[in-house]
Amino acid sequence: MGAVDLPIEWPVAPMLAKAAKTVPEQPGDGPPVWLYEPKWDGFRAIVFRDGDEVRLGSRGGKDLARYFPELVEAIRRELPERVVVDGEIVVPREIDGRTRLDWDALSERIHPADSRVQMLAEKTPSMFVGFDLLMHSGTDFMNEPFAARRAKLLEVMVGGDRCQITSTTDDTATAQDWFQRFEGAGLDGVIAKKLDSVYLSNKREMVKIKHARTADCALIGYRVHKSGNGIGSLLLGLYDGDQLRMIGGASAFTDKRRVEILEELQPLRIGEDVVSDAEANRWTSNKDRSWVPLRVERVVEVAYDQMEGQRLRHAARFLRWRPDRDPKSCTYDQLEVPVDYDVADVLAGGPDSPAGES
Repeated sequence: MGAVDLPIEWPVAPMLAKAAKTVPEQPGDGPPVWLYEPKWDGFRAIVFRDGDEVRLGSRGGKDLARYFPELVEAIRRELPERVVVDGEIVVPREIDGRTRLDWDALSERIHPADSRVQMLAEKTPSMFVGFDLLMHSGTDFMNEPFAARRAKLLEVMVGGDRCQITSTTDDTATAQDWFQRFEGAGLDGVIAKKLDSVYLSNKREMVKIKHARTADCALIGYRVHKSGNGIGSLLLGLYDGDQLRMIGGASAFTDKRRVEILEELQPLRIGEDVVSDAEANRWTSNKDRSWVPLRVERVVEVAYDQMEGQRLRHAARFLRWRPDRDPKSCTYDQLEVPVDYDVADVLAGGPDSPAGES
């Protein structure tokens, strides 16, 4: 890795967001105080470019550049010579005639074998969506208000094939509409930023509103907690016709509750531990993926954010048991299906951007 000689020192921890249940509204009178943008569901990355030297700083301060060689080349072609931009790395793919984000394809890009990295760079090329400017041409903008940083970003990041700028709006109703519509493009909610806020590294100064839903799932088994004490996660299933499919797990238990649930489920055990059908990947290759199967007699209500195909995108959160429900009634039909939407419509200047917004 070559040297980077910029006013902002590598690495920079990104500014973070605190969760909210609803989109914050603008004041009833006076000018807007918020700017809203879609929440991209990818890898957060702060791009450092100093001539030919390009780094993609992850949230944890690691350089992701070796995993995205095609994006490094695109940044050299499409971004200014000396710049630091905060944004998200995503993998858009055409699915059923529309372009949407593919989380699985993005996750596969983090791989130790260079040959596989190069193959995936051609097969599932990534793109960078910028949403904040930290430095340009020797000038540090981190202490400037976000309104000024956004305006400068639009000026200097003129865009290209693989480096784009996210859409924004200062209209609360539009942001609420985006929250519903853009999920069909694979996005993850809405972010609200104060127009007068400076860039505060590693501080939760933004507001994020993510999709949250509930589902009744058949309980098919559990994994023991990594400590060896109590439940680590409950394994969930949904019926697809007569076939019961594992969709993921639910967790978030106190230490006391872990032990209680483990004892509670022992009468439902049907045999020895078995190995799950999940393949080893970068997250689980060194982990014990064994689980304990149970008789399918219980239903659990969980909170979740999104589905990825037929599985949960992220771990669900246990809410309560549903003794009033039959496991056979836990089908995919209950899940809310997001409206189809195209990634191109979520970028600045996209075909569905409301007039006067960028």
